[in-house]
Amino acid sequence: QVQLVESGGGLVQPGGSLRLSCAASGRIFSINAMGWYRQTPGKQRELVAAITRGGSTNYADSVKGRFTISRDNAKNTVYLQMNSLKPEDTAVYYCNQHITTAQGMGVMSRDYWGQGTQVTVSS
Repeated sequence: QVQLVESGGGLVQPGGSLRLSCAASGRIFSINAMGWYRQTPGKQRELVAAITRGGSTNYADSVKGRFTISRDNAKNTVYLQMNSLKPEDTAVYYCNQHITTAQGMGVMSRDYWGQGTQVTVSS
């Protein structure tokens, strides 16, 4: 069983910063891509940032230059550093990791999701 645990959300004023973390645990063989998504009421979940195992990144246009995604492969953890936060960044943020687990004599790969953490940007 794999579990993803997120931390770091909260309330921050416009222009402020927050750092989200998401750690995976369990019978993990390897982790490929990691990413952060966000969702607001009535809207679809959208990709914020993603990072490959080798460190290649991509970002939503709305966060380029303000957010930075990084990972620590030894700790099975992905981070999202969010700077210059705006009210429109308010959302529930979810981490996603594409994880390969050991299954008997073989392996299985699929996406796992964190529980979500609320980020509110307001004065």
